[in-house]
Amino acid sequence: MRDQIKFAQTLRRNQTYAERQFWALLHPWRAQDMHWRRQAPIGPYVVDFCCKRMKLVVEIDGDTHATDAELAHDAARTAYLKYQGFTILRFSNVDLYESPEGVFDALCRGLGTPT
Repeated sequence: MRDQIKFAQTLRRNQTYAERQFWALLHPWRAQDMHWRRQAPIGPYVVDFCCKRMKLVVEIDGDTHATDAELAHDAARTAYLKYQGFTILRFSNVDLYESPEGVFDALCRGLGTPT
């Protein structure tokens, strides 16, 4: 677990543009005392974003998620997280680059419209 914490800290310091953009989109919900974590260790995995209270994980997938090895790793992680009771939302980097309003709308459907 200690290695995962260090790995998560490194990932937080080196977020991608898409991850920074998503974090900004979460602001209205974070302001409502909905605690979100970036690069959060859950079991043997580190997820991009997590709201443990809602049992919700959001993954931002880049180009590296297109290889057979990464797809298999993502499937194993998804199965583990679902077994732990989490719901997983996935967005691509392209979603955040080309349609941040679409990502925001999807968040509103999943989290409710922020007040």
